[in-house]
Amino acid sequence: MTSPVTHVQLFATCLVDQFYPSVALAAVRLLERLGLAVEVPRDLTCCGQPAFNGGFQAEARAMARRTLDVLSRSDNPIVVPSGSCADMVVHRYPELMAGDPAYADKAARVASRTYELSQFIVDVLGVTAVGATGHGKVAYHSSCHTQRGLGVREQPLRLLAGVNSVACRPLPESEACCGFGGLFAVKMADISGALLGRKLDDIEASGAEIVVGTDVSCLMHIGGGLRRRRSAVRVSHLAEILAPPEET
Repeated sequence: MTSPVTHVQLFATCLVDQFYPSVALAAVRLLERLGLAVEVPRDLTCCGQPAFNGGFQAEARAMARRTLDVLSRSDNPIVVPSGSCADMVVHRYPELMAGDPAYADKAARVASRTYELSQFIVDVLGVTAVGATGHGKVAYHSSCHTQRGLGVREQPLRLLAGVNSVACRPLPESEACCGFGGLFAVKMADISGALLGRKLDDIEASGAEIVVGTDVSCLMHIGGGLRRRRSAVRVSHLAEILAPPEET
């Protein structure tokens, strides 16, 4: 079945924009390969999640209003290469705007058309094989906001299963937290480090050469731990597996 969707907005997120622009480029390549015109609103800033998680409700609400204004300029679906930021828009924005007559309806409308990247491709477009070819053994880490906040569990695995010449290795406790959790990693560093150590043990035990995720925050945390161990395992966002640069 052909999807009626022809245009999308890409909300790249702060971490992707500042530290992992290759992920945004891969997401654009992927969406364009699927026949979509991709708009990247240039004046998007932070979604406000760090402020929200830190208890700064007024600051988070101000960021949310700006983001809602920008994303409301178009009625096209909003695709986010991050379960964490997508969850903020889908669930927290309506909560933050519940008492704001000027923004409550706007928050609900934006939330209704916001999707994590793999969720959009599988659930909206109905695609599981994107024509990608990879090499080697991969394991998938399911980030907390993606799985628990958005209910996205099987979609990334279905997309990975559709990549030619990639062997998916089961990751023990794949749905366990990696220990990042934003401010949690700073406020509770010992617990964060213990969770990370357990995750790294599982990754190395899986025999995977690449650990794939949908949130660069988790991948940054895991990647740093792997480098400190001098591990040969590397990290990659799902978009980079599905649309590597050599395919442009």
